[in-house]
Parts: sequence; structure tokens; C-alpha cells
Amino acid sequence: MRIIVALGGTALARRGEALDAEVQRRNIAHAIGAVAGIARTHNVIITHGNSPQVGLLAMQSESYSSLKPYPLDMLGAETEGMIGYLVEQELRNLLPGKHVVTVLTQVEVNRNDAAFRHPSKAFGPALDQLEAERLAHEHGWTVAQDGNKWRRTVPSPEPLRILELPAIKLLSDAGMIVVCAGGGGIPVATSPKGGMRGVEALIDKDLSASLLAHQLKADALLFLTDVEAVYENWGMKGAMPVGETTAAELRKISFAAGSMRPKVEAACRFVESGGSFAAIGMLEDAGQILLGQRGTIVRRGESGLDFTNKISASGDIEFAPASDPPKK
Repeated sequence: MRIIVALGGTALARRGEALDAEVQRRNIAHAIGAVAGIARTHNVIITHGNSPQVGLLAMQSESYSSLKPYPLDMLGAETEGMIGYLVEQELRNLLPGKHVVTVLTQVEVNRNDAAFRHPSKAFGPALDQLEAERLAHEHGWTVAQDGNKWRRTVPSPEPLRILELPAIKLLSDAGMIVVCAGGGGIPVATSPKGGMRGVEALIDKDLSASLLAHQLKADALLFLTDVEAVYENWGMKGAMPVGETTAAELRKISFAAGSMRPKVEAACRFVESGGSFAAIGMLEDAGQILLGQRGTIVRRGESGLDFTNKISASGDIEFAPASDPPKK
């Protein structure tokens, strides 16, 4: 099968950890260890988050008072290359003989997208309110509260077109593992003169992964993160993990904007646009998720929500096996 694997930001930079090089290398090695088993027998394309890395580079860029800070599109390109290099290296170490390639990926957005008038994408380090307000005043940032902290916010326009799609398909068809569309891709828009120019934005990585999966007619789209499944009533008493469901049923549940909502939306879009299988679940469960035995499975069809999952004596979630795992 052709499988799009979308690694969440926590696969690369876990909550509360420093963003130094060795920490990221270790986290990426762990993430790729979970994906390598799938890549041994399937045609895999990997996308990943980069928001923490872009945020760090932006802060470093701002610290050079004698230079104008680099724009977000350039910082996005830098992190795509850096993370792609680390992912490639780990894949080559685990899968000798497999060809792996990173494609710097530009994704077109509409310069008139409403998101440019309402910056809502939080990125970068979490700050105390006074520090966030000071930096916003100094640099002209927009900031917003994120839990108990504050973070910088930037526009997050809809991804419309993946410019490198023909190259990605060509490489994938040739049997290579492709790493692409990191962080949602480098945001570009048509300039007044007709060419493409980078724009100050961050594209939602999950929506870009869904677009990529749709345009490549992928067999499956996996969102691998640090939670076992999508939960209804997350954080409340009686919260229940959703096993197998349809896009229509999943859309009836309300999700927080900054956590699970983008993944749910992206999974639903893929299935609604013709894809047969999307899933959201724990990184370590990648193989079982592909078999439909773990995580939240979103399929085409008329079936409703499956809440047959239960808690085992050890405290782990036990997921009912899916009735129709994807074809091999």
C-alpha cells in the first residue's frame, strides 16, 4: 500500500524537553523506529511537524538586532531540511538498502485567505504574559493565551496545491521513502507579477498531509501522536476513546482547536474525498493502527461510533479489533 505517515510535533520535540540537537536526534530515532516496520513492506511517505523548531529559529533570528529577522517561509525551509536530514539518517540506519530522499516542499496558499486577517496558529516557546506582551510590543507580534502561558500567533491559511507533487509521486513510484511537506510545507502565494513568493504564515501540517494523501490517492493516512486515540469528552469524567467510526459521526464531536481538532478534520477530509482509511493514534502503536487494531479508525461507510474499547486490569486501553482492516 501507499501510506502517508504524519508524525506529530511531539514525535520530534516532546512536551517540556529542551530543543537541543541531541534531544531531537533521540526523539526522531524513537519515532522512526516505530515507522520502520511499516516502511519495510509498504510504500511510505513521511510528513512531520516543525512548529517548535521554527519558533526557536525565529527567536534566534530576532536576537540579532543588526539584521532583519528571517521570514517564516525561509525558517520553514530550514527546518524541513534539518528534520529531513535526521529522519533520512535514521531510516537508512534501520533499513539498509532502502533509498530515502527529502523533498523541500512548497505549498500554495491564497494571499487573500481570511487567516491572514486573523492570526491564530500558536508556535514557538511558551511565555509568561508580561514577557509575551513585551515581545509583542517590541516586534509587532500577535500573541494569545495557550493554557497557562502565552505564545506568538501567525496566520494559518488553507493549503491549496503542493508544487512538488509530481516529483514526490515520481520518487515514491520508484520505491523510495519520501520525506516531504514538513510543517505543512513552505507557504507560498502568487505574487502580483505572477510568480511564487513566500508568505509569513504556518500551514497546518495535518491539513497538508490530508491534501497530499488525497492527491497521491494513498491507501491509508496515519496521524501518529502521543495519545492512544481520539476521545469524546476529553479531560472529563467518563471520557471514552473512539475506536472505529465514520467521518460524519466524528464531526458530531467537539474538539479543542489547539489539540485534536486539526487531526480529526484532516482525517475526515481524506475519507470524504475518496480515501478509504485514516487513523489517529499512538506512535508506538503504528503497526497495529495500520491493521485497524488500535487508535481511532475513520472509514467510509454508514457505521456509527464504536465505543467498545475498555480499560484492562493493568490500566491500558483495550481496543476492539476493526472489522475490516485495510488490504495488504
